[in-house]
Amino acid sequence: MKGQSRRTRHVRRTPKVKLPPGRLGKRRSIPLSKLPKRSSAARDRALHVLAEMRNDPNLLLGRAARLHGVKPDTVRKYFPSALKKVRGRIRVTKNDRYSETLFLPDAQGNSVPIRTRSFKERSEAGQYLRDIGRALRGDIRALSKWRGKKIAGVELLTDERQLTAIEPALSEFSLYRTFNS
Repeated sequence: MKGQSRRTRHVRRTPKVKLPPGRLGKRRSIPLSKLPKRSSAARDRALHVLAEMRNDPNLLLGRAARLHGVKPDTVRKYFPSALKKVRGRIRVTKNDRYSETLFLPDAQGNSVPIRTRSFKERSEAGQYLRDIGRALRGDIRALSKWRGKKIAGVELLTDERQLTAIEPALSEFSLYRTFNS
């Protein structure tokens, strides 16, 4: 065939599939409890990418994703509204409304799951655990700001005597269960 490239000669045409009205371009989200383990682990790593980018504003999405072993597309897939484009670069927003289950210690040293609903609650949980460590190392006033407070509806343990009693159980405690098990 004259004037026609090989590429266009052998292309198969697939018939267009018609979707019912109202279903164009919409994807249904899968509940977090029904995500497979592999997808759940990828979502957790993507969440850590967001946290890393919030800690270092100059960190680019691709670099942060490589540090946590996830593709930038995975971060975009699970957290699309947490990313914005500023002057041609992808940046993370200051806050988000994504849910995540974190674990805090109770009075016996057991992990209590809490359902956080924002970046603010997740960062408060991390600060609380940091202050528990400070209190166990001897900083008397480390837990004073947490007395009587709750994170995601769970009252926080602030009694120094109870903390020293459960200190052995806290040695292997982690905020995220995936790194703990």
